[in-house]
Amino acid sequence: MQILTTYFPTSHSTSAPVRLYEHTVPAGFPSPAADFTERTLDLNEYIVKRPSATFFVKVMGDSMQNAGMYDGDIIVVDKSLRAVNGNIVLAMVQGEFTVKRLQHEGKRVFLWPENAKYQPLEITPEMDFMVWGVVIHVLHKLYGHDRAD
Repeated sequence: MQILTTYFPTSHSTSAPVRLYEHTVPAGFPSPAADFTERTLDLNEYIVKRPSATFFVKVMGDSMQNAGMYDGDIIVVDKSLRAVNGNIVLAMVQGEFTVKRLQHEGKRVFLWPENAKYQPLEITPEMDFMVWGVVIHVLHKLYGHDRAD
């Protein structure tokens, strides 16, 4: 995956309250009988826990599709989190951004794609490598991916 655009949250963003239903549903819509809400949900509050350390990145490619990240999705990255084994990270390798799963095998470090058509990348000491942050959310459309809304 390659970064296309980086979006930084602003304190001037406009938000509209969205109802958060008290009942949970396995894969449907809240029951008409549950015609009340517990509270409203501010998506910024839900997605962005640390505004000064969080940014959004639009990704391109299919190397992380088996982790639920698709071409054109927006990932939410928190640069304040310590990356640990198994995290999906935004990293820079040799001057190029990539999103992959961080894997430690003994003293060896790898960036693993989540698509079998790609090979893992072993990070060696002579490589220019830096983790920029941990991916904490993925935003993508389920409907209308190929149409303007």
